[in-house]
Amino acid sequence: MAEIKSSGRPIDQLLEKVLCMNILSSDYFRDLLRLKTYHEVIDEIYVTVTHVEPWMTGNCRGPSTAFCLLYKFFTMKLTVKQMHGLLKHPDSPYIRAVGFLYLRYVADPKTLWSWYEPYLKDEEEFSPGSNGRMTTMGVYVRDLLLGQYYFDTLFPRIPVPVMRTIVTNLENMKLPTKHCGVTGENTRGSEESARRPPSVKASLSVSFGQRAPHRASTRDSSPVRRAVTPSYDRDDSRRSPNRHRSQSRELSDREYPERERDRERDRERDRERYRDRSRDRDRDRDRDRERDRDRDRDRERDRVRDRRYDYDRRSRDSYRRDYDRRDREEYSRSSRRSRSRSRSQSRSIYEHSGHDQSRSSPSRHENKEKTSASSNLAKLKDLYGDLSNQKDDAGNDKGSSRASGTEEVIRLGGSTWR
Repeated sequence: MAEIKSSGRPIDQLLEKVLCMNILSSDYFRDLLRLKTYHEVIDEIYVTVTHVEPWMTGNCRGPSTAFCLLYKFFTMKLTVKQMHGLLKHPDSPYIRAVGFLYLRYVADPKTLWSWYEPYLKDEEEFSPGSNGRMTTMGVYVRDLLLGQYYFDTLFPRIPVPVMRTIVTNLENMKLPTKHCGVTGENTRGSEESARRPPSVKASLSVSFGQRAPHRASTRDSSPVRRAVTPSYDRDDSRRSPNRHRSQSRELSDREYPERERDRERDRERDRERYRDRSRDRDRDRDRDRERDRDRDRDRERDRVRDRRYDYDRRSRDSYRRDYDRRDREEYSRSSRRSRSRSRSQSRSIYEHSGHDQSRSSPSRHENKEKTSASSNLAKLKDLYGDLSNQKDDAGNDKGSSRASGTEEVIRLGGSTWR
């Protein structure tokens, strides 16, 4: 979503310098750093804001909670959708008032009319100041457009052509074009501004002539008070209507002291609720921090255990590998020794057996040939009969041929006859 079209001014130049410095140095604004989202700031406005003046009332003269939360919105740079959510918020009129103030300070003056026009006749009632004076939201919005001062604080200046256009549009809508006074006087130097110190530092300054801004004696000794009161004392008939309005407000406060007590009781209840929330938040933060420390401790313990387990496993694996390597080396050495021993024994046996064979082979061969020849002769006799019984007249030739045949048969059979 797009951001609101702004005037282009830095944040520290939107408010008056004194008010801006007091907001940045206040403890409440520092505590607002815990708020991170838009909805958390809205909830804080709903709980704590009871008026939309820039300064606190009573004994304390610091910046109001409304303007501290407004400055918080300055730092968040709201979008168009978030601004519509502020202006139409149904829970509290002070949430809407803070939204209108944001637009008056931040938005481009040329876009103010388009933002404010739907709410110029809004009838929701609330009290923008701490005096309890009620007004409608439409009158409050018109005073924001037409006024240059807001409860004695200076607004960013609207250019003259833009202001003329705003006045013309109000006349066309048949609405008042004059400042109504619900956001303070439209000029400085009024009774209200004389009673209020210009800053917290000035309110506590001895050189300024006062120690406590809420005491009548010190207010009378204020140089601003002395500069303003003689004009009223010289001629009562020349007193302005502003004087009558301030007197009527003081009388109404005296007539209704219970209302002020109730308001103070409500503020005290809100402060107590805020302190309780702060204590609960601190307790939750401490509990979360302790839980995070326990989780980190457990994680570190698991990490140390895993490292120890990895170290033990690596040591066991290395020991097993060394042991296996030693076994393999021992086995290889023993096998080499056994092979060399068996090889030497086989060589010696072979040499011995070869030598014996070389000595006994001639006689064994001769005996073998003799036995094979006799066995072959016996088989031939069985097969063909004995040739010695034939007639003697066969002659010598036949005898010689028979002898040669016998020799050929013996030679053919040889040692391979089986």
